[in-house]
Amino acid sequence: MDFPLNKLLITRRTVMLAAAVTGVGGAAKAQAPAATGRNAGHYRFRIGEIQAAVLSDGLLAGPPKVYASDAPEMELREALMCAFLPTDTMTLNLNTLLIETGGRRVLIEAGAGQSMGPNGGRLFDNLSAIGLRPDDIDVVVVSHTHPDHVGNLRSATGGKAFPRATVYVPEADWDFFVRNDPDLSYMPVNAEFRRRFGEAIKRSVEPIAGDVVLYRPGSEIVAGLTTLPASGHTPGMASFLVHSGSDQLLLTADLAYHPIVNVDRPWRPGPDRDKDAALQSRRRIFDRAAADKLLVLGFHYPFPGLGRMLKTDSGYAWVPANWQF
Repeated sequence: MDFPLNKLLITRRTVMLAAAVTGVGGAAKAQAPAATGRNAGHYRFRIGEIQAAVLSDGLLAGPPKVYASDAPEMELREALMCAFLPTDTMTLNLNTLLIETGGRRVLIEAGAGQSMGPNGGRLFDNLSAIGLRPDDIDVVVVSHTHPDHVGNLRSATGGKAFPRATVYVPEADWDFFVRNDPDLSYMPVNAEFRRRFGEAIKRSVEPIAGDVVLYRPGSEIVAGLTTLPASGHTPGMASFLVHSGSDQLLLTADLAYHPIVNVDRPWRPGPDRDKDAALQSRRRIFDRAAADKLLVLGFHYPFPGLGRMLKTDSGYAWVPANWQF
């Protein structure tokens, strides 16, 4: 029986219990070791007729306060402890998505490579694990030009990491981060980190600068992949809707970093350039996800990053999707 969400009063306690039950089963299966002795970093599923696979590029980490800039210290600490997470470091995943649509292989988000620390750059191993090589990719689409989304565009030798791919980048981000010397003073990190961050962007996109395709969110890149405006985190950030028949998948990019601090609680990410615009984008897209009961992929959420948004009495709640073999 299907109960309309607007007729239910969903309490945070109810949602947290439901999420805990759902997540435990999925986590137990997700962490089963592969035959090679390493956990799998790829996860296959379907969106209607579209074949899809989440491909992990690894991890990055930082102080929790960076990702929950307006959280009271004690409340942030309590939230992390209740979720059995460290209170001094927040670990984020790097979940890229490969889809096959219209006879083309499309990679959504390029991943970080080594641009944000030593634990990135796993994308190519995971691509190989599903039987593909970088030159099998036809299209790469990035939501915004932060290093953890474009780092893998540059190979170790300085060339194109995806030699055959057409790369699509938001026009407003290209103007702000690449064509100009961006003012990154809004970022809650030290000056040296900001300098290296800006340099990493320009270095990562250098190999594709001559033939990059710039897009404005709201356009369809290929059949079954539509970009949605989600500015605020960066000037041109997009979220994505993958659709086939009645099935849809919403990719939220960096509207939220971790569901514990940016979905289940309303704290604002520190790296948002325009925090008010980012908040409006977050609410608009999360509302749509909840109202339409969409399957959602969070780029930084715990692997494989798939789940759904629920509207609650105080905002939203994240419910991980059941694991599928």
